[in-house]
Amino acid sequence: MTDDIVASVVRQWQAVNPGLDTGPMEIIGRINRCAALLQQAEDAPLRAAGLTRAEFDLLGAVRRTDRELTPGELARETFSSGAAVTKRLRVLKDRALVERRGDDRDRRVAHVRLTDEGRALVDRLLPEQLAYERSVLAGLDRPGRDELASRLSELLVQLEGRLGGARR
Repeated sequence: MTDDIVASVVRQWQAVNPGLDTGPMEIIGRINRCAALLQQAEDAPLRAAGLTRAEFDLLGAVRRTDRELTPGELARETFSSGAAVTKRLRVLKDRALVERRGDDRDRRVAHVRLTDEGRALVDRLLPEQLAYERSVLAGLDRPGRDELASRLSELLVQLEGRLGGARR
C-alpha cells in the first residue's frame, strides 16, 4: 500500500520533532483530507442538476421527514446557519422546488414544503447520488465499508456529545 499525503506530513513532523504525538493528525488529518477531496468532486449528479450539496440537503430534509419544516428546523436538520438556510431557500423557491407558507397563528413563522417538481427531483437524484457515492467507495470491500461506517459513527456520537452538535 502506498503512503497517503498525511503519512508524508506525519513523517515530516516526526523528523523535526520526534517526541510529538501525531496520532490525532493521523485520524483528523485523514478525515479532513477526505472531506476536502469529496467536496472538490462536488457530487457529480447534483452538479449536473444545478444543485449544490447544501441545497440538496435542504430538499432531502423536507423529503425524508415527509412533512413541512420551518427554516429553523431545516437549519437543525442540515447543521446550517439560519442565514444560510434562508439564502438557499430563496434559490430553491426561485427554481420552483419549494414553497413557503405562512403560519396561521404566527406570522413570523414559515413552513417549507416541496413542490411536485422538487419531490420528483429528489426522488430522481437520490438514487443517482447514492450510486455516485457507491462508486467513490468502490475501492473498499463491504467489511471495510461497514467497519469504517461503524467507527465514524462512534466518533460522530462522541463529538456530538462533547461539542454540543447532537440533534434532538
